[in-house]
Amino acid sequence: MERMKTVVLGAGGLVAQRLQQRLLHHPWFSLAAVAGSRRFSGQSLDEVPWVLQEPRPALPGFKVEDIEDAKTIEELVNNGVRIAFSALPTEEARRLEPLWAAQGIAVFSNASAYRRDPRVPLVVPELNPDALADHSPEPLRHACATNCTLLPLVLPLAALHERFGVESYTMRSEQGLSGGGQPYLEAALAAGKVDPTIPGEAEKTEAELRHVMAWEGAADVKCARVLRRDGHHVFVTVQTREPVHPETLRACLEAWSGDERCRTLPSAPAKPLMLVDRIDPEAHLFADGVHLGPYADPSTDLKAGMAVVVGNLACTGPHEVRFEAYSHNTLRGAAGGVVYLAELARAMDVLEG
Repeated sequence: MERMKTVVLGAGGLVAQRLQQRLLHHPWFSLAAVAGSRRFSGQSLDEVPWVLQEPRPALPGFKVEDIEDAKTIEELVNNGVRIAFSALPTEEARRLEPLWAAQGIAVFSNASAYRRDPRVPLVVPELNPDALADHSPEPLRHACATNCTLLPLVLPLAALHERFGVESYTMRSEQGLSGGGQPYLEAALAAGKVDPTIPGEAEKTEAELRHVMAWEGAADVKCARVLRRDGHHVFVTVQTREPVHPETLRACLEAWSGDERCRTLPSAPAKPLMLVDRIDPEAHLFADGVHLGPYADPSTDLKAGMAVVVGNLACTGPHEVRFEAYSHNTLRGAAGGVVYLAELARAMDVLEG
């Protein structure tokens, strides 16, 4: 399969550099360009400060393009670039992503600006892949991955809903600092404390779950930041329509794999859900569906950090289930998730060319 040329929209942020890291050895996509703000445009990519904990990989030595310049888009299209991965902040994404999409580059966005816009599919590959093909008879131009907090909640919840029917749920989260961006992470670590409030996070998480699962029911969602670099940990109680027994509960989650079209994609975990007795936020961060971690190199192992770990699973009543779940927020919840989405789009043949 010929590798498709791609551009990353964003040069210096955590998610932008996760995308650069992830595309370096990707079997289906090649990193042909990086476009950034005028703070970085014109600099060689290796001059941009590296903010990830892993060593900087041997990225191409090209210069960062000016993301604001219409000529940049035209030149990249003429050079064969057909996919953009957006790690832009919300307002920049709202303004710039349609400009790139309008020129024939399919934009896969990690930003929240166009999530749940009726013109832009919002997709979790295992759950609602057909949304990528429902947009129009034209090639796909714009699609969004979901909020990072949603992933450890929605995958086990989808498995339970398929088997037992979810009537309602409550969730509280403990979210890593990297979800707030690099400056936020550095300031919190330097101060040794963090404000737990995350404005709008609970509302986004609840709304996006309803959207991708096409589900209506009662929900109570509370989100909080904690003093941990990476990883989103959720604590969930579920009320089910059908009765649940410990044996059938565990078997349901162990067997669930979501839509079969995802299984052969390069970023797909071997199993989307991994069951453990108790979650260890440090040891389980890079779960891949077979191995729980504690560390892998995301530049060479595309499955690392792409599985959701489920623990403390219990039937607490004939129609009540409790569990905890955990996932890597800048891999499965951000850069890995949006590349996984583009892989699905290519496998479904909804991209131009």
